Amino acid sequence: MTMYETDDPRSSLSTANSGSGPVSAFGASSYGRYYEDEPQESAHDHRTWYTRGQNFVVAYSEVEPGTVFERRDQVDEYVLLLHDEDMAATVEANGETVEVPGFSITMIPPGESRITCKSAGTIVRLITTRNEDIRDKAANGENYPGVHPQIPDLEAWPTPVGGFRIRTYSLDVPDEEGRFGKIFRCTTFMVNVFPEQGPRDIAKLSPHHHDDFEQCSLALKGFYMHHLRWPWIADQREWRDDEHVRVESPSVCVIPPKVIHTSAPSDAEGNVLVDIFSPPREDFSDMEGWVLNADDYPRKAREPA
Repeated sequence: MTMYETDDPRSSLSTANSGSGPVSAFGASSYGRYYEDEPQESAHDHRTWYTRGQNFVVAYSEVEPGTVFERRDQVDEYVLLLHDEDMAATVEANGETVEVPGFSITMIPPGESRITCKSAGTIVRLITTRNEDIRDKAANGENYPGVHPQIPDLEAWPTPVGGFRIRTYSLDVPDEEGRFGKIFRCTTFMVNVFPEQGPRDIAKLSPHHHDDFEQCSLALKGFYMHHLRWPWIADQREWRDDEHVRVESPSVCVIPPKVIHTSAPSDAEGNVLVDIFSPPREDFSDMEGWVLNADDYPRKAREPA
């Protein structure tokens, strides 16, 4: 089955017309509505919401100048997303200090690190569930009681060229025909930051599924209609009604493997979405020029044919 319109850059993916059908339980979708939910963490200088997937946690924070987030025993590399142009931060790790501007994405090494927010605004941290202290803060932890039937254990991708260090990339990247969004990867995450866009033509949606990984869609502006369909399998207890869910911003939607899905930006004033995957996607990594920092982060070795 073809999942994408022919003018969609994803129609060229190796996974576009393949995939085994559903074989067992799927897992539940999750929605974090940060515009109306109470934060899991509140302090005098920040409020933070935590929503997890099988392998990752999204930590969305509203901060004041001087807010500090420290990691003392960070197991693996993590990500700092400063989408606000007026936001800025000082990042320290392993004896290195980097001044990070707004409208950027930064990869932070494992071990000890410190983020100091220099402006009022919002920041997003992406941290794997290997870090139990962060994992256990998530509001939707009951959706993840243990091993997932569809998702392999998280394996980090190869160490970056020159070893781990603070690496910052601007999001001010011009659009390019044939490229899908603005994709960055590290050893633990792949992040696709879409340019701001208006409402999507509902005659050109892209229902599709992923065989063995979740998709997390983080809405930063506007509102989205998330459409999810659970295919029927032999076990009728796993049959579920379709979901057609409107979410405003900021929010996240975590979509299980095998579930057919598409998301429609719907606000006439503009919409911004960020797609998050852990570990990085192999099919996106196979596309020449799609991963903007591929020179810094080697691709995982391909499995033998």
